[in-house]
Amino acid sequence: MRQGKAPTPIMDKRLRIIGVGSALVDQLAQVPEAFLATVRGGKGGMVLVDDAEMAAVLARLPRPPAQAPGGSAANTAVGAARLGLPARLLAKVGADANGAFYRQALDAAGVAGVALKESADAPTGRCLALVTPDRQRTMRTCLGASATLSPAEITVADFADCALAHIEGYLLFNDALMQHVLATAKAAGCRVSLDLAAPEIVREKRAVLPRLLREYADIVFANEDEAAEFAGTRDARAALQQLRACCPTAAVKLGVRGALIAHGNEVCEVPARVVKAVDTTGAGDLWAAGFLYGLLNGLSPYDAGCCGAWAGAEVVQVTGAVIPEQGWQRLRCEIAALKPRPAPRKLRRAGT
Repeated sequence: MRQGKAPTPIMDKRLRIIGVGSALVDQLAQVPEAFLATVRGGKGGMVLVDDAEMAAVLARLPRPPAQAPGGSAANTAVGAARLGLPARLLAKVGADANGAFYRQALDAAGVAGVALKESADAPTGRCLALVTPDRQRTMRTCLGASATLSPAEITVADFADCALAHIEGYLLFNDALMQHVLATAKAAGCRVSLDLAAPEIVREKRAVLPRLLREYADIVFANEDEAAEFAGTRDARAALQQLRACCPTAAVKLGVRGALIAHGNEVCEVPARVVKAVDTTGAGDLWAAGFLYGLLNGLSPYDAGCCGAWAGAEVVQVTGAVIPEQGWQRLRCEIAALKPRPAPRKLRRAGT
């Protein structure tokens, strides 16, 4: 197993991450397999719905859903903060009860809300995760206020003092917004990581993704389905190399088969931590949190991948994307035992 050369650690004191994406209140419901036949779209992945369609699906649920703060980039920011990496979130909520709930939850998790925007008209977004007995999740999302976030609201000041901007691929639904976020993050001196988010997004945006990755991304995350959509092949290693050709570091998550990470000219295989899964909601987001925490603190790509695998294993053992405190305590103890590689004398872009 090749562990790869160490990434270039951040050489200044800006060990801070900013998540950029949709602020969504997660609504989590356990449903029988047959329930999915009553929902527009196929099993798995994510489909956007409006308020009326969301209300109709909620009305058919066998029982009321559980509620928790969510959103892909937000989950990653929370994970980074709980591991000890200062974090903030750039997203938009409504001026409503769900928006207040969301702000309070971020604060409790240690994520700064200084870059949060607020809509006076649109409600806070929601994401309904329908979890079937096989532990797979089918997501239906009503973006609400998140869909009203505009380039004019985002400035270099939002990214001040941040080392890395972690951007969720759902922003690709809005081409102008994604382009502005990427350019502004780079103008602020941030490294950029991009999570491809869902195979449906990659399929729709396949024509523009290679350019965006080459011009802006330092790290790209994909699961096996997203990587296959990007590369046009189910061969995970071949897909990894196509992603790596576009940016310095690429990770393809393979579920219980672990993950593949390409960094520089080397590839490493990171094993999964096999546990009894209850719900896969947030698994990829927490994997990214662990990986980014390790990478920004000077760990090798292999060890950073282990941090990701351990974080992902913790979250799949609970319903939703909120790891309990004892889980975070275990993670922090395990990760503290990993040793960073010596820093080079000069700062270089990752992968060079």
